[in-house]
Amino acid sequence: MTLIRFPSDIKPMFSGHETFPLRQLWLRKAFCEVERHGKFAPKGVFSNDDAIERFGVGKNMVSSIRHWALACDVIRECKDVEGFEIGDIGNLLFGSHACDPYLERDATVWLVHWLLAGRAKRSATWYVVFNYVQSQSFQPKDIVALIDEYATANKSVRSGTTLTRDVEVCLRCYTSVALTNATEDSAEPLLSDLGLLSASGNTYHFHRGPQHSLPDGVFAFALLDFWRRWEQITNTSQSTLSFNMIAHEYGSPGRVFKLDEDSVSDRLSKIADITRDYLAWTDSSGVRQVSRVGSGSIDDAITNTLRRAYAR
Repeated sequence: MTLIRFPSDIKPMFSGHETFPLRQLWLRKAFCEVERHGKFAPKGVFSNDDAIERFGVGKNMVSSIRHWALACDVIRECKDVEGFEIGDIGNLLFGSHACDPYLERDATVWLVHWLLAGRAKRSATWYVVFNYVQSQSFQPKDIVALIDEYATANKSVRSGTTLTRDVEVCLRCYTSVALTNATEDSAEPLLSDLGLLSASGNTYHFHRGPQHSLPDGVFAFALLDFWRRWEQITNTSQSTLSFNMIAHEYGSPGRVFKLDEDSVSDRLSKIADITRDYLAWTDSSGVRQVSRVGSGSIDDAITNTLRRAYAR
């Protein structure tokens, strides 16, 4: 496998979730607790003595809820004061014009997957699993070895136990476990219905293909999000993006969503309609690329495209 290289805006971290996979209602819980304070919530909203009672879970789970909410941009750490504020994704899902307040729609589950494995601001292992594992089948030890190789090359301090647990949590986020009498501790992880991974004993298998439940709007959002990051880390402005980059570059929608080339091409053929002519697809005379042809900023296009993904 290729030696890992994280985008410059990712500061790799391999802990914070307290070994709990993301559950369906946790993001809403975090939003509601921060939102009730108004513009800013104090730092103690997740650490005060009454947090266990307010969240209705144990102390470690409260820390896990905070971690996942930060990772998914439901909440953010304030820049000027110690505390938290609502993030863009939090406003989209749970705000005054809530698109999916109980996380019941396919669009939200795929969106969360993109935030963890594509943006990966607090979930480096997710980025590794869905971008750097080339084989169809793998074992957790393969991922640990890959990350450990990165840590050694970059002279990073790491714990083998921490890496192993982080990989385990990542994989548990995507695989179902048959349970009876499920509780908050044992509820199915939010991402388990995506069908991206399955397990046979200690071996995991990717499921590449069309990903029929992935809405075109979320794919388009991810494409624009990837495009913006590429411009930011290369300090360039690009009016076109090649098919190969969209399908195969590290951190691209093709890799993160495990789409085959035909499926990427099919979705790109509809990109003008999906983005209201902000993007255009060219597939002729050996040229396969997406062009930015619409007016307005890419930030506005990202926001508008994602909200339209929830239009009924």
